[in-house]
Amino acid sequence: MTKPLDDKEQFGLRLGLVARLWRAEIDRRLATFGLTESRWLTLLHLSRLPQAATQRELAEAVGVRGPTLVRTLDRLEAEGLIERRTEASDRRTKSVHLRAEAAPVLERIEATAAAVRAQIFSDLSQAEVTTCLKVLEQIAGKLGGTPSQGRCGLRTKTDEG
Repeated sequence: MTKPLDDKEQFGLRLGLVARLWRAEIDRRLATFGLTESRWLTLLHLSRLPQAATQRELAEAVGVRGPTLVRTLDRLEAEGLIERRTEASDRRTKSVHLRAEAAPVLERIEATAAAVRAQIFSDLSQAEVTTCLKVLEQIAGKLGGTPSQGRCGLRTKTDEG
């Protein structure tokens, strides 16, 4: 017979579950528009970075390996939503840029994410949300994270915004 998990033991399990459920709900709503999780996460991260990113920087922001991101970028480029440019300073490096055609897709992604957030937070007070954020930042700090990580709204496969 196993003993029940205490609150601290359950915390990490619940945190991972909530992140997966949150992402799955956004994914479910965006699937009707033909957007997969890898595509909408990549576009969202690219739109929230302060400047065009290299493929390596974008892969890190999305939380995937470079080769995984390349397939997603190939598809987004074929659809005319992004373009890759060779960097003059290093011909081996490519930067990724949003095209104007991505604007309506990004609006759909942002609206969907906002609707999910509104639903999730509808019965939580601002104080509860603030307390939760402080706790998560403290935990992230102990795990080597920095305060700036996750500020773009949707971070990686474990952070959602």
